Amino acid sequence: MPKVRLMTYNVRRCVGLDGRLSPERIAQVIGRFDPDVACLQELDVGRRRTGRVDQPCQIAGALRMDSHFHGAMRVEEEQFGTAILSRLPMRKVRSGPLPTLLGMRLEPRAALWVELRAGTKLVHVINVHLGLTRGEREVQTDMLLGDQWLGHPECHAPRILCGDLNMTPRAPAYQRIGRLLRAAESPEGERRFRTWPSFLPLVPLDHVFGSDDLRPRGVDVPRDRGVRFASDHLPMIVDYEL
Repeated sequence: MPKVRLMTYNVRRCVGLDGRLSPERIAQVIGRFDPDVACLQELDVGRRRTGRVDQPCQIAGALRMDSHFHGAMRVEEEQFGTAILSRLPMRKVRSGPLPTLLGMRLEPRAALWVELRAGTKLVHVINVHLGLTRGEREVQTDMLLGDQWLGHPECHAPRILCGDLNMTPRAPAYQRIGRLLRAAESPEGERRFRTWPSFLPLVPLDHVFGSDDLRPRGVDVPRDRGVRFASDHLPMIVDYEL
């Protein structure tokens, strides 16, 4: 029976809590847990502040994984956004912006959707980084549940929505997603995996949702010293059986 290990991880432009810029360290953290697919948020491409490197390409190269990137924010040659890395065969389906609130200067947000082949199965994965305000998250969730993303005819099960959702399980938008997809939980039923801030995780902001035909066989949020210093978020890892 096919299995997929998925990681979602906000890497904070590869700048750790010690102030050190190191895509190599992020690659080492990812590599330690050996995911089949890694959904990353807050990556820089060509930005002066991080040495103008292509961070997703650099991390993927170190891990010998394929990658797709979408820049939610673009200023000339500089980009900032999300990526999906995979060792499974992968096809990009679409990427695009998520809505924001009119009249407010807020950070642009986006989603990235790929199709993975796990054995004989095709798995759809959507990686998102939602806004900081409740109003943003509500309109962004409206779009994600609509016919451009999760409601699209091509986005059939098995499917996964994951990322830095910037909300807890109590949030209305979280609960709306939970009526369509099942939040990942351990066999013991634990859902509230705290991922932020990494040095003393108090809040579950990073989440993984899967369709009913995906069975979570294990959920982990590693918290050792090396992981805590690599970013301000902890990674969340889910082992799915198809």
